[in-house]
Amino acid sequence: MTAGGGTATGDAVAVVVGAVRDGIMQGRFAPGQRLPEADLVALYDASRGAVRSALAQLENEGIVERERNRGARVRPISLQEAVEITEARAVVEGLCAAKAAARATAEDCRALRELGTELAVTVESSDVVAYSRINQQIHRAVRDLSGHETAGRMLDRLRTQSVRYHYTIALLPGRPSVGLEEHLQVIEAVCSGDPDVAEQTMRGHLLSVVEALHQLDANLHQW
Repeated sequence: MTAGGGTATGDAVAVVVGAVRDGIMQGRFAPGQRLPEADLVALYDASRGAVRSALAQLENEGIVERERNRGARVRPISLQEAVEITEARAVVEGLCAAKAAARATAEDCRALRELGTELAVTVESSDVVAYSRINQQIHRAVRDLSGHETAGRMLDRLRTQSVRYHYTIALLPGRPSVGLEEHLQVIEAVCSGDPDVAEQTMRGHLLSVVEALHQLDANLHQW
């Protein structure tokens, strides 16, 4: 691969795709923010070909949008789309939780419970940024334990698209405490070794997030 052009290797494209996804998940790239190719080339030390291929992949996933003569930007999504994404996640992450329950070892459960303890600390300290980060880590840990690569790829797309709204609902009064209890229930359900219980618990948690999104919508329409 040559600097500034040439054929982009699959590894180089994957690095840029992952970096942009992480940037959106962590709030470095906001909805509607422009993603100039030259900036991404410099930021990730990638070739222009790799950046273009990465942006094309992210466009296909619905994470960015590209306009002729205007370049790429992070695609904003509506609240209704965020609701639909979370409903879809409930199904896919329920599957992951079931698979994780069948595979989790005592060491895996110890690591999950440590994350639960860390999440409790963020609620006690009212640290919404840390709460959102550890929330994501718990979901990612369950997904990784599932070993389900196809579901993992789907969730990369779905979670990245809706992340802004899930940070916003963490600001709703009392929501972090509710979220903490639900995450602890998910962790214990996975550690129970019962796939059916784990699946239903994860689905229930994410459908609770859907209800919170509807609450957010109602609050917005009051103004």
